[in-house]
Formats: sequence, structure tokens, C-alpha cells
Amino acid sequence: MPKFNLMSYIMPPEDKMFFTLFQNSAELCIETARLYADIIESGLTTEKKEQILKAKKKGSISLKLTLKQLNKSFITPLEREDIQYIAVRLYKINKRIAKACLNLEVYRLLKYTEEMKEQASILVKSADKLGEIIKNLKKVSDVEAITKLNIEMKELETYGDEILRKAISDLFSGKYEALEVIKLRDIYKEIENSLDTCYHISDMILNIAFKQS
Repeated sequence: MPKFNLMSYIMPPEDKMFFTLFQNSAELCIETARLYADIIESGLTTEKKEQILKAKKKGSISLKLTLKQLNKSFITPLEREDIQYIAVRLYKINKRIAKACLNLEVYRLLKYTEEMKEQASILVKSADKLGEIIKNLKKVSDVEAITKLNIEMKELETYGDEILRKAISDLFSGKYEALEVIKLRDIYKEIENSLDTCYHISDMILNIAFKQS
């Protein structure tokens, strides 16, 4: 007769649902980041606008699914507050990028600055890096690998800060109309906030790794 394991009976198997939801949300962030970069390079079309709206809706659905799963889970693979933190911020990244894309049309911006293109490039790299970090969330015991990825993410975030400083300096150089300054500054800030949030998630995952090591 097989030995009865009381703990395996009481404790459910590790719930992988959260990791799957996180990865789906991270892939969505990568999708919207690449779409933004494509728009900055070649312009906003009706098709791309529809793709952005769909991505924005998917992000909202993913957050709701994660929070619903969190509410009904008695035991979670990570602390509940950490799950909520990561889920909400993944949603915010996607939402902010989508908002920046849509505001290009709202603000009637037809020409995109070099700083916008630089920001878009760093955004894609940060989103890709975030995808790598999220994949390592299942292996939080590998602190060394997660630390390395976090340092790389910090470097991208720092470079993003430099681009923003250069962009804002250019905005107030006197060659832009006041209304144009407001429009461009808003776009710059949305993307900068997305870059910052990528790093915040990375840093949270590193903290989780330290707690569980």
C-alpha cells in the first residue's frame, strides 16, 4: 500500500497559473512596445490603431484574470501582495504605451522627433528584457541570474533617463510652439513612465528572489 502523505493531500500542487498570466502580460507589453516603435518609424495607420486598442483590451482582461485567480486561491506560489504588484504594473506598462500611441492621433502629431525614436528603441529593449525577467520568476532561487538581468534593466532605465533629459532640453530650446511642447512632453513622459515601471517590476522580482533564497 502506498504511503499516505497528509501534506500532499492538504496542499495543492504548485499553481502555475500566475506565472502563465505574468508571461502573457509581459508578451503583450513586448507587442505594444514594438508596435509603438513601428508607428514612430512609419506612422500611425487605422490597422495599427486597431491593434493598439485590442492590446489595451487584452491587458485589462489579463489583469482581471490575475486578480480573480488571486482572490480565489487559498495558497499562492508568491506572496499575495507581490502578485498584485507585478500584475498591476504589467497592466500599467501596456496601458501607458497604448495611450501614447493613441495620443499621437489625438494631438495630430505627424512628425516624430529623433528623441521619440530613441525612446522607442529603448522601450522595445526594456520590454524584451522584462520578458526575460518574468520567465526567471519561476526560478527565483537563481538570484545570480536575476541580479544580472536587473542590472541590465537598470542600465536601460538610466539610458532612458538620459534620452528624456535631452528631449526636454530640446523642447525648451525655443524652436517649438508652446502647444507643441505640451504635446511632445506628454508623449515623452508616458514612455518614460513605462520604462520606469519595467525597472520597478524587475527590482521587485529581485527582491522576491532575495526573500526566497
